[in-house]
Amino acid sequence: MAESREAGRPMRSVDELSTAELVQQATDQVSRLIRDELTLAKIELAEKGRHAGKGAGLFGGGGLIALFGVGVLILALVFGLAEAMPLWLAALIVGVLLLVVAALLAVLGRSQMRRASPPVPRSMVRSVRADVDAVAAAVRKRRGP
Repeated sequence: MAESREAGRPMRSVDELSTAELVQQATDQVSRLIRDELTLAKIELAEKGRHAGKGAGLFGGGGLIALFGVGVLILALVFGLAEAMPLWLAALIVGVLLLVVAALLAVLGRSQMRRASPPVPRSMVRSVRADVDAVAAAVRKRRGP
């Protein structure tokens, strides 16, 4: 028989172990399994966080450049309208139009945020489900027909 890791004692088959020993083994294995699943979730969420951080930085940089471009286009619109009316009236019309667009975007953004779900570590969820299925199958097998 093979030697176990504990003090060189020979390993026994599962059928030879007492209920207390089986419960102890199950407790040890479940503890190790939970630690491993938490480690997997932490790794997966850290990677998602890194990608989200890079994406947010790129979006922010692109948004800042777009903001300057939109500002120049708005100024051109005001100057264009000023050819047909006083400059103050052209600026007022463009300002009101921009506030209406901003309000519409805010309402649409709020509805999208409400529909968003929290991020889920999908690999960990699949792994935990597989572990639960394996444990359930082993329990059914142990009970017998």
